Amino acid sequence: MKLTARNTHRDIAYFYVGLIISFSLSGIFLNHRQSWHPRKYSYDKKEISIPVPASIEAVNDEFIASFTKEQNIEDNLRRFSVDEKAIKISYVNNEVQVDMATGKGTIESYRVTPLLGQMTILHQDTSNWWIYYSDIFGIAMLTIACTGMFIEKGRNSFQGRGWKLALLGIVFPLIFLFLLT
Repeated sequence: MKLTARNTHRDIAYFYVGLIISFSLSGIFLNHRQSWHPRKYSYDKKEISIPVPASIEAVNDEFIASFTKEQNIEDNLRRFSVDEKAIKISYVNNEVQVDMATGKGTIESYRVTPLLGQMTILHQDTSNWWIYYSDIFGIAMLTIACTGMFIEKGRNSFQGRGWKLALLGIVFPLIFLFLLT
C-alpha cells in the first residue's frame, strides 16, 4: 500500500470510526444533561410522608442517617440541603425531596441508561490507560484533519476554498466562547 494522504486519512478514520461515533453521541448527551441525563435514568419514584423536624437546625447528619435507614435506602450519601421550603438529599443513585410544611415528598431512584450512559463515561474517565488512548485518539484526529486537507485537488481543494471553510470552523466556536458566554 502506498503511503498517501488519502490512504492515511481513510485507514485512520476506519480504525477510529466506532470511537468517533461514541464520542459524538456522548458529547451530545452531555450537552443536554440538564434535561435528560443518560447516567441518571429514573426508573422508580416513591411517594413518602415523614414527620418533619421542628426546626431547620434539626436536619443534620444524624437526621439524614436515620431517614436513610428508615427508608431502606442502601446508597452512598453525596450531600443534603435544607431551607424553609424543602429538604433535599442527594445519594449516588437516589434523589429525595421533602416539603418542610407537610412532610410529603418523593424518593426518585436512578440507574445508568444501558449503553448510552456508559458512552458518557468516555468523556469523564480519568484512568491512565484511557488518558493515553485519548491522547492517541487526539493525535489521530489531527492526522485525519491534516491529511483531509490534501485529498481533494482543484478548485474545491484546501488551497482553493477549503481554507475559508476551515477558518470559519475555527472562528465559529470562538464566537461562542468569547462573545456568547
